[in-house]
Amino acid sequence: MESLPPPQDSPPPRQDWPAPGTGPVHPGPYGPGPHGPGPFPPHLHGAPFPPGPGPHAAPPAVTSGLAIGSLVSGILCCLPPLGLILGLIALPRIRKRNQTGKGLAIAGIALSVTSCLLLTLGLVTGGFGKAWRSVEEGIEGASRSPSTFALRTGDCFDVDGDLEALDADVEVVDCAGAHEGEVTGTFLITGHTAWPGDGPVDGIAWDRCERIGHAYAMDSWALPEDVWTYYYVPTSSSWRAGDRNVTCALITDGAPVEGSLRNDETMLDADQVHFLKALNAVDTALFDEPDADADEDLAANTAWAAGVRTALTAASADLKGHHWPAESAASVAALVEELDKAAAKWGELAAAGDADAFGERYDTAYDLTIWGSEVEARTALGLADEGGSGGGEGGFGPEPGESV
Repeated sequence: MESLPPPQDSPPPRQDWPAPGTGPVHPGPYGPGPHGPGPFPPHLHGAPFPPGPGPHAAPPAVTSGLAIGSLVSGILCCLPPLGLILGLIALPRIRKRNQTGKGLAIAGIALSVTSCLLLTLGLVTGGFGKAWRSVEEGIEGASRSPSTFALRTGDCFDVDGDLEALDADVEVVDCAGAHEGEVTGTFLITGHTAWPGDGPVDGIAWDRCERIGHAYAMDSWALPEDVWTYYYVPTSSSWRAGDRNVTCALITDGAPVEGSLRNDETMLDADQVHFLKALNAVDTALFDEPDADADEDLAANTAWAAGVRTALTAASADLKGHHWPAESAASVAALVEELDKAAAKWGELAAAGDADAFGERYDTAYDLTIWGSEVEARTALGLADEGGSGGGEGGFGPEPGESV
């Protein structure tokens, strides 16, 4: 095969370059190169590296991360054992690896030992527990803003300014002392993606807070005369910010109340609970009376009367079916007879064919919902025997729209 001639534009050989393997040896900063012992031409390898440590110089000493961790853990008193352990591990490694940070490790060990001793002393003497409880109380107090939005079930409170204002400033106080309000419960409004309006929100709050109030203070006769059920609800603006919470409360519009108003199932015995549940159902039925008179809406009024009759009949059956203590059995039996008489009259009221007949029977039926034997039964069972806010009439607060 014919060989090709060399390219014509190849540069002529430099006469001043020494032949490979000849000439004086100049080790240079990197020692012998791949083309001989001499230095490489500057135009092939660029200018020499700037002075200073090159790639083969000894690396600078670094600070031990364990030493730093030991110091930080020693400073943080909640982690004293960790700082001690890290410091003890760091010291031998610092010597072996020629690292810095010995002082940091020693300081971390010293701080950790001191923290451990203080922690042990606190646990033995109980001081740590007291301090932690103080911290918890401080966090609790700081995390709750002084407004109706921060109230919780069982809180007793005073209000600065308008008692019924949604954004009123409140002060949570000891229930044993005088106070203006007591929270019976809270709940979230669900099932609405958009603001439902003041009316629907008010209706939801009224219905739920009435039931929550009856469960929180089962014996309505034990409530002072001026105590009513109120509720704090979201506004259209707070709703847009995500507020869905309703706070139910018992609030006095008279003199402040002393002592908690709570008397629920956790505070009553089985006989008291059974008695109150039976009669509270009658109170609830009575309180559902329509706003319209019989001459305006006869159907609604007769339906309400039928509901009261059903509640009276159910209460009678509940009282009959319970085994009562000897001291209350006779009075409860007498109450059952009164409930049965009342149920019969409310059945006649429900059967009224026109508004006049309804009006004629209304007072007679209502009079039979005040039972003389109830006071005797309450006394025998250890319940309030003088009507307060409820008074046997189911009075658990203002109508919807009167509360906030």
